[in-house]
Parts: sequence; structure tokens; C-alpha cells
Amino acid sequence: MPGLGARMLSKVSLVGVAVLSRLVLQLPWTQVGLSVLCFYLAFGGWRFIRIIWKTLGRDIFAGIVLLKVKRKVRKYLWERQTVPTIFASILKRHPDKTALIFEGTNTHWTFHQLDTYSSAVGNLLQGRGLASGDVVALFMENRNEFVGLWLGMAKLGVEAALINTNLRRDALRHCLTTSQARILIFGSELSSAVCEIHSTLDSSLSLLCSGDWDPSSVPAGAEHLEPLLEESPKSLPNQPDKGFTDKLFYIYTSGTTGMPKAAIVVHSRYYRMAALVYYGFRMRSSDIVYDCLPLYHSAGNIVGVGQCLLHGMTVVIRKKFSASRFWDDCIKYNCTIVQYIGELCRYLLNQPPREVETQHSVRMALGNGLRQSIWTEFINRFHIPQVAEFYGATECNCSVGNFDSQVGACGFNSRIISFVYPIRLVQVNEDTMELIRDNNGICLPCGPGEPGQLVGRIVQHDPLRRFDGYINPGANDKKIAYDVFKKGDMAYLSGDVLVMDELGYLYFRDRTGDTFRWKGENVSTTEVEGTLSRLLGMVDVAVYGVEVPGIEGRAGMASIADPKGSCDLTEFAKALEKELPLYARPIFLRFLPELHKTGTYKFQKTELRKEGFNPALVKNPLFYLDTRLCRYLPLDSKAYIRIQAGEEKL
Repeated sequence: MPGLGARMLSKVSLVGVAVLSRLVLQLPWTQVGLSVLCFYLAFGGWRFIRIIWKTLGRDIFAGIVLLKVKRKVRKYLWERQTVPTIFASILKRHPDKTALIFEGTNTHWTFHQLDTYSSAVGNLLQGRGLASGDVVALFMENRNEFVGLWLGMAKLGVEAALINTNLRRDALRHCLTTSQARILIFGSELSSAVCEIHSTLDSSLSLLCSGDWDPSSVPAGAEHLEPLLEESPKSLPNQPDKGFTDKLFYIYTSGTTGMPKAAIVVHSRYYRMAALVYYGFRMRSSDIVYDCLPLYHSAGNIVGVGQCLLHGMTVVIRKKFSASRFWDDCIKYNCTIVQYIGELCRYLLNQPPREVETQHSVRMALGNGLRQSIWTEFINRFHIPQVAEFYGATECNCSVGNFDSQVGACGFNSRIISFVYPIRLVQVNEDTMELIRDNNGICLPCGPGEPGQLVGRIVQHDPLRRFDGYINPGANDKKIAYDVFKKGDMAYLSGDVLVMDELGYLYFRDRTGDTFRWKGENVSTTEVEGTLSRLLGMVDVAVYGVEVPGIEGRAGMASIADPKGSCDLTEFAKALEKELPLYARPIFLRFLPELHKTGTYKFQKTELRKEGFNPALVKNPLFYLDTRLCRYLPLDSKAYIRIQAGEEKL
């Protein structure tokens, strides 16, 4: 537990003492420093002084980064800059430099080519009557055109709805309907998914297909995009009346029940996310980034591609991650930075050792979710000097970064610069994610070693602190809490449980509340519960994440109340295939006579989670999902051993 001096800091910061000494007592600066020191020593602050000594360099650097980004944000806000106008300034510096490389076809685009392609997109849409504030849905796998399309929309002020390529049927239809898109641009590789729902879409929705053209495989009325772009003017389209805090595009949540939420990304948010990473991890405009993450998510499209559009880097785009080709690609394109999510790192470690994996020029691995258990093995085996781990969701205002490669940490919470960047770890009930408050109704801060939820104070007039939320205002209520730091304030709820050590470093604690992470996607347990309950005839269902040895994240497990044993698993698996993306389907099923609930009618998941899917502990019927056959098989002791040994593909 922290000493009294450390606890005092939560109410009277070091800076606060200094300012009071200077302004109220009119002390000279030399005496200000002495008064601050005496204050903390008088309250047993020796331990706190030691912490400050160890973290001063880290925190000063973070403060400089924050102030630099904040200064640029204020400048761009005043000048009403946007992502396209910042890109235009990069274009002027080096029009012939390679901007994007698509590994799939070895296609290289210079900044000039990206500019002309995106301008053709803007002019095409303008010719079709679209204007600033209209929405176009983009449903396409990774390639250079993905970036050129949404950038071209942004040049016109049209907002792109970036649709998760895993979504089908109801989920896909929901995204298109709620976005109010006037046009859907889809990749030919996803034609079948569009055909499935075409008859139920609004007849006013225009369809443009990009890629290989086969009239027989696309919905009636769809047009081939590429010939239209060839005829479209390549000059800059009419400039929209957009500013730095106006909408840029929408990124959808994972959509575990077919009802994803569209997070609003404004121009300032796009810049902030990319710039904090760029300056915080000391990137260079000469770096080459290897980006194999989905471009419909913020990690691939903002943290990765953002370095190209805003800082002039070259970004190598891969259609999908390939563990066997990863290091070959890095060598081929001379990449210096690679992006990852935690699962990706483990997949690379599971590959047989090869000489090529240490013959690259990669100096930094950038991403989130690299667990402490494999951190050191990852950097030692692949000879990577720096791990740039960060934490932050698309819509959050409390992103953090591990700027000094502290093993296992996703970032840190400075005790010195909290007045510049007001974030906090607050106490929470891990089962319900309910915030724990004091007698005055204020959230209780966590001490070192105490798990809690990361929150960030919302200040709407500050682009670094604002919360832009979702298209559906009702979805915002679940992400905002009141009276968190003090009475009357608002704060963003991250939904993640972290733990802080004495030096302020933050470490992930596996999700145990209403979400977990599987196959690189966040999965909402409450939403999956709703889908399963509906499919099974409104029975009680409890969904939670369970650990599987050797696999990153947590696999979904559903405990189902089925006293009569009447569930038809074959039909159930078929229904799930239509309703849920693969990553959201429960890997394990457990059937019980009934599910126990708390006094507030919430499922008691703690014991269920502890027992997991071990048939030696669970006396109820257990099943596991064979993902190749898309059916559930009995989980006996032999199957359990195979799963534990990694012999079953989950």
C-alpha cells in the first residue's frame, strides 16, 4: 500500500502545492521548491520522493509529448484543418515518395497517386449528388484502394461507414441501415455477402463494386467502380465546410449479436491517436510500417495508415495476417515497424524457427495485447529492440502508452502530469463492472496492486479530452459515468480491468466483466447471451470468457439452463453460423438444470468461470465447437487433453 505522501497526491498534486506557494504566499521559486519538499517529507513522503526519482524522466517525456500534440491540435483547430488538408501538406513535401504498398499484388502507390485516386473518388461522388455530411458505406478487404476511397470521401466532406468484413446478414444489414448510407462500395470478394441481403435493402441505396468484375456474381443494378473512376476528374473536388472536430468516418464495434455500434471518429481524434503514437514512441517519417491488421478497425487504419497520411511514412498493407510470410514480407519491403495484436505475437512464436526471422530491419513492434508471459521471448527470439505497447479503444479519451518498453505494461498513469492528462484507475466490482464509490458518491481511486477500471475525464471543448460517442445516442449512456473524479464531472468508462504498480505502470487484467477478447475481437457477453437465449427459446444463458493454454485472449463459453436436455446441437450450430461471426460463437457449451442469480438478478459467473471447461471439475454435459465442421462435439477427458495440448483447432 502507498504511504501517506503518495495518497495525498490524489488530492493535492505537486504542481498544486507549488502554485499555491507562489501565488498565495508570494514565495520566490527557490523557496517554492523547498516548501514542496518539506510538505511531502512532513507527511511521510520519502517513499513518494523515491517513486518520483524513478519515474521523473518517463513522465517529463510524456508531458512533452502531450504538450506537443496539444499545441498542434490547437493550431489545427484554429486553422480548421482536416485529415485531407494535413495530407495535402505532406503531399507537397514528397509527391513521388511511396505512400502505400499492397503486398497482395506488390502494388506501389506514391503520395501523388494516392492523391489523384482519392480526388477521382471525391469527384465521382460529387457528380452523383453527394455532398458534405452524406454517408457512403465501405465494405472491402485490405488494399490500397480502401485508403484512397475513404480519403476521397473525406475530401468532399462525405463520411465513410467502415464495415467489418466479418459481418453477414442481420449484422451487415443493420450497419447499412443505421449509417443511412446513400451508396455502398463493396469489394468483389464480398459480393456474396451483399447478395444475401440485397433484396431487403432500401431500393435507393446505390451499389458500386470494386475489384474483379463478374456481372453474374453481383446484385442487380450494381456498377463496376474502376471504369467510373478512370473517367472521373483527378483535380481536387469542391472543398467542404468541415473543421478539425467534424466527423471523418465511423468505425463499428465487433457486433457480437448482429447489432454493432458505430463509433464516431472526428478529424481531431484521428490526428490525436496517430500523433500520440508517432511522438510517444519516437517514430520517424523515414520508417516503413508493416500493417496486416484490418483497415476497418482503428489500429490498422488510424495507428497504422495514419502515419502515412499525417507523417509521410510508407505503409505496407497486407490483405490478412500470415504467420508464415510475416518476416519474409518485412525483409522484402525493408520494414522498420510492425503492427500487432497479442494473438499475432503468439502465432509468430508458434512458427518453427527460421533464419529469416532475425534477418529483418524491424526496430519496433507497435500494438496492444502482448502479454507479459511471452513478452521477453518475443523480443529475444525475433531481435526486436522496442515494444511499443499502447492501450485505447476507438472512442476512448484515456489512451495510454508504454513509452519506455516496461515488460508487460500497456502504459502508465503519471502521478506528476495528471493535471494535463486526467485519467485514473477506479475501484470496480469485477463481476458486474459496477463502480465502487465513497460516502459522498465519488469513485474510489485504486492503489498499487488494486484492480480497477480505467476512466478518463470528459471535457468536450478539449479535443484531447472529448468523447464523440456513437451514432446511436443511447449507446453513449453505457460509456459515461458521473461524479467520478469530483461531483458534477463526467468520465469515459473503458470497460477494461487493469492493475497499477507502485511506479504507475498499468497492466492488463483479463476481462472478467461483460466483455472478453477472442481472435483479436472484443466480444460482449451480454449481447451473445441475448442471441443465444432467443435462439434457444428464451432460456437462461450465461456467457463468459475462459482461458485456453497456449491461446491468447479468452474463448467464449456459454452455460445454458436446459433441465430437459432438449437442445438440438446440430440445429443450434447452424443457427449460430447465421447469427454470429465466428469469433463471437461460444467455443464451449455447458448444460445445467438451472443458473443461479444474484439478488439483483445477475448471473453468478465467478464459480462458472473458475470451473471452466474441465470435465474433471464440471459434472454437467460439456461440448466444444469444431470450427472446421461447424458443429459441437462432446467434451470428454480425451478431448480436454487434446485441447490442452493444442491439438484441437479452436
